Amino acid sequence: MFSVESYIRSIKTNLDKQSDLLTENLKKVFAYNFSPKTDLLEFSAFMEPTRFEIAIRMFSMDKEANEVFDNGTDSTVFAGSIDVLPEVVYYQLNENQLNDFFDFYEENEEKVVQQEQKAVADWFRGCWEKAGGDKINLPSYFIFPDDYKSYDLKNNQWIDDEEKWS
Repeated sequence: MFSVESYIRSIKTNLDKQSDLLTENLKKVFAYNFSPKTDLLEFSAFMEPTRFEIAIRMFSMDKEANEVFDNGTDSTVFAGSIDVLPEVVYYQLNENQLNDFFDFYEENEEKVVQQEQKAVADWFRGCWEKAGGDKINLPSYFIFPDDYKSYDLKNNQWIDDEEKWS
């Protein structure tokens, strides 16, 4: 009934519907005047698998892996975090199919998660490029929270998460 290929194809189709929104929000972020304390940007994809929703939040970070906050009075300087994509649906399923789907997912979890993350990261990178991400002067990474790797958006490659802090 379910296949990894059809599941990933459906994710890509649903994410493509959100491309314009994400691209426009990224363009706004790229125009920010980031705090001089900001060493890198981290774009975190928060996936809620029981509701098939994804949200992406950008964090301004320092090299010690701390979020940068600026308590200054200059309102033109950005520090902190902001949503670049509100929660949106990345997969649709009838409620009567949930148990079968979760059985399929569990049986194929390693392959599914790997392809799911690749599809989301590739989609994000495409929107990043379309929004002009190559012009931003800060190292920038796309991540899934609690993962051991980060996608280096400047060099178009996955790296060990610890590499970005050195």
